[in-house]
Amino acid sequence: MDIKDYVIKVRRHLHKYPELGNKEFKTTEFLVRELNKFNIKTRRLTPTGVVGLICKGDKRSEAKAKTIALRADIDALPITEETNKPYASRVSGVMHACGHDANTAIVLSTGVLLAKDRERLSCNVKLIFQPNEETAGGARSLIERGVLYEPKVDVILGVHVNPEIEAGAIGIKYGEMFASVDKFEIQLIGDGGHAAMPHKSKDVISAAAKVIQEFETYRARHVDPLSPMVVSVCAIHGGERFNVLAKDVKLIGTVRTLDESLHRKVKKDMERIIKEKCALYGIKYKLTYDVIGYPLVNSERVLSRIEEILRKVLSPDKIVRVKQPSLGGEDFAEYLRYVPGAFIYVGTGNRKKRDTLYPWHHAKFDIDEDALPKAVEVLYHIIFNLL
Repeated sequence: MDIKDYVIKVRRHLHKYPELGNKEFKTTEFLVRELNKFNIKTRRLTPTGVVGLICKGDKRSEAKAKTIALRADIDALPITEETNKPYASRVSGVMHACGHDANTAIVLSTGVLLAKDRERLSCNVKLIFQPNEETAGGARSLIERGVLYEPKVDVILGVHVNPEIEAGAIGIKYGEMFASVDKFEIQLIGDGGHAAMPHKSKDVISAAAKVIQEFETYRARHVDPLSPMVVSVCAIHGGERFNVLAKDVKLIGTVRTLDESLHRKVKKDMERIIKEKCALYGIKYKLTYDVIGYPLVNSERVLSRIEEILRKVLSPDKIVRVKQPSLGGEDFAEYLRYVPGAFIYVGTGNRKKRDTLYPWHHAKFDIDEDALPKAVEVLYHIIFNLL
């Protein structure tokens, strides 16, 4: 079998039929069929989360061997595709605009090669096809259902295509790579009143403005300027008429940070600010604060070993050390809370093919597919040499 033809064929199939988070039923059915075709044992942990297991020997040898997991995310985005490619999405309003189709094709194809050479393996390989990365919760749901056990995972790797890195190159980032992702909703509660007589009412909109201003001051004056962090209020809902003071107002937003110690205290600090401003205006509040994801911090030990392997299979100019972390989120971080591992980029941008340079989540996002077989080859070598 020509692995280049296979990985591109898989990627294009998935690209044609994208599905949103926790609705990846046809995607999962396709993956199960492909895994079964190559005698890779499958296990369904959630309705749309499937795991493939490659090992040699019987249950006893499986239990004794160490296990490396490869994770791919399988969900798409609610975006209408504008590429006009022959393999463009055939699902209205849904598109693989982040490259999860390519991530999945790379991991599945690597698994196919490993299954053909399973007698040479010195470890088990677990292929994790995870739903619902984009809206978060997919990794957590699989972990809660035991994805890191039976057999126990010793090291986990995540892969993701990146249009900002040259096709054929691999991007690595030591230390912090992605930020925590927190969501907050603040309801400020007053009693309404006539706009001409604000002294007889409690002005929740003015209070909301003060809260937002104080959040900005908090970031600027209470957080180490060398510690990346954002507090963004992204939606405000309140009031209906030009002459009626709002009875309540809701603020919705997100907090991002790379510093886990700051991550643990930010909710308490925000609530102190809200409480102080509400006391000033004589109003009440409700705060809902959800930790959706944690900072993604790569294991230095695992990543340094991966870099050693990369130097044996790639030229130096094809190994890109990513300098800056991202304040975006990536729920691969959930796995790294329990198992050492690393998240690596597969470069898919090509300056000679301008349609490969659109950013993630763009309606014209596409990749240089010539990068896919090289990524499979690289992962294959990493698996055989990592432990």
